[in-house]
Amino acid sequence: MKFEFSAGGIVYKRETMRKNNSRNHAKTILILVAQHSQHHGWVFPKGLIDAHKKETREEAALREVEEETGVIGKILKPLSPVTYWYVWEKEKIKKTVYYFIMEYLSGDIAKHDMEMENVEWIPTDGVEERLTFKADKKVWQEAKRLMADGK
Repeated sequence: MKFEFSAGGIVYKRETMRKNNSRNHAKTILILVAQHSQHHGWVFPKGLIDAHKKETREEAALREVEEETGVIGKILKPLSPVTYWYVWEKEKIKKTVYYFIMEYLSGDIAKHDMEMENVEWIPTDGVEERLTFKADKKVWQEAKRLMADGK
C-alpha cells in the first residue's frame, strides 16, 4: 500500500452577464472545472505535493491550478481533506487531497497544460452535474455552502 498527498483548488470568479438580450445585467459566480486527458473525467484541478522541495499544501495547490488550467488564484479558505483509494499498476493507493477555495486573479484557460483536455468556467448550478467523481462532488458541497455563507 502507498500513500499520496495532493493539493488543489476550487476557483471562482464573479462575472457580470447580460440577462436575456436585455440591457439588464446580473452578477453570477463561475467555477473552474477541468476534464482530465487520461480518464476524461471532469474534476477540480489538483496534483501531487512535492515533498522533495518541501512544498506546502498551499504552494502545491496554487502551482497545480496554474499548471493545469492557466489560471492564477488566491487562496481564501481551506476545505476539509478528501480521502479515497485507487489502484495504479496493481498497487493500492490511499490518496488525500487538500483543497482550497480560491478567488480568480488572472490567467487564460486556453493556456492549460496537456494533462487537461478541456478547461471551462461554469455557473455554480451546473458544477455538481459536470463533476465525474464522488470525492469532487463531496468537496464541492462544502465549498458551495461556505461560499453561500460568505465565509
